[in-house]
Formats: sequence, C-alpha cells, structure tokens
Amino acid sequence: MGRTSDARERILTAATDLFSLRSYGSIGVAEICAQAGVPKGSFYHFFESKQALALEIIDLQWGSQRGRWQRVLDGDGSLVGRLKELFAFTVEVQNLSLSEAGVVCGCIFGNLNLELSAGDDPMRERLRAIFDEQVHMIRRSIEAAQALGDVPAIDARGAAKSIVAQIEGTVMFAKLFNDPGQLDELWANSLRLLMVSEAQEV
Repeated sequence: MGRTSDARERILTAATDLFSLRSYGSIGVAEICAQAGVPKGSFYHFFESKQALALEIIDLQWGSQRGRWQRVLDGDGSLVGRLKELFAFTVEVQNLSLSEAGVVCGCIFGNLNLELSAGDDPMRERLRAIFDEQVHMIRRSIEAAQALGDVPAIDARGAAKSIVAQIEGTVMFAKLFNDPGQLDELWANSLRLLMVSEAQEV
C-alpha cells in the first residue's frame, strides 16, 4: 500500500493508465485502487466519484498538452513550420505509447468523447471545451499568418476545425490499426486545408 502522502498521485497515475488503454465504462473504482495499491477508502477520501477523478485527469492531461501547443503555436518561424512541429508532437505521443505500452493508446480526449457522446454531460462539456480551445488556438495562428500574407484568405475557423478533426480522426485510425504510420498522411492533408506548400515552412 502506498504512503498516505502519495496515495492521491498513485490513484491519478493508475486511472490515467487505465483510461488510456481501456474504455471508461469498463473500469471500476476497485480496479483503479488495486492498480494504485491503495485501499478503496483512500479513493473516496480524495475523489467524490469516478467521474470526479476522470474530470481531474482530463484537466491535468490538457494542462500538460496545452502548454506544449502554446509553446509551438506561439513560437518563432512560419505557421507551416509551427504546425509541422505540432503534428510531429502528435506522432511522438503515439510512438511513445506503442513503445511503452505495446499498443497505440490514441487520444484520451477523443476516446472518452466517443464513448460518452450519448451521456455524462459534465465530462462531455469539459471535452467540448478542450476541443473548442484547440480550434481557437489554431485559428488564431492562421489568422496571424493571414495578416502577414503567409496564408491565403481562407475560412480560418473552418480550417482550424478541420485540422483538429483530422488530428483526432487520424489518431483514431492509428489506434484502430495499432500503427502510428497511419499518421503519415496527416501533414500533407493539413497543408492542403491551408492551401499552402511545405516550401513555405521556413
């Protein structure tokens, strides 16, 4: 059993691992506690319910990813170069999953969204807010590039939404086929959405 001081962190780590690899509905509090090595009472000391735990994991995961997205999208260089780095990060995450867990885990936000699309409003609302924020971040970068004349006068919001959808959809295929190679077409397709060429990367 873990020390009281680290029990909460152990629960978060165990649940994140389980939610990344299996469906949310198939995982119970008892299994989370068993993997974390803590008694069930510890779980309810820190979390009101499995949903409360899942909401915190969603926030922690996006907090970490948001920082990476912001650093990339607000960085130096052309929009094309920055987006290419963002896509490389997506591939890196899936390759790491395959290397460490033996399977492509996909995107925890996308996985939960697909499973909970017909219910669980608090989690669905939180996931919707995350995807809206992703679209906004990319849209802002596209609009900034348009102001500089680096990107054609396309529908920035529509392009940003399509790029986020493409990332999620291609990651889903990578998970389905357990093959990060499914992500190879992601970059070229996004360039077509922006109506630019890779030569504009620099």
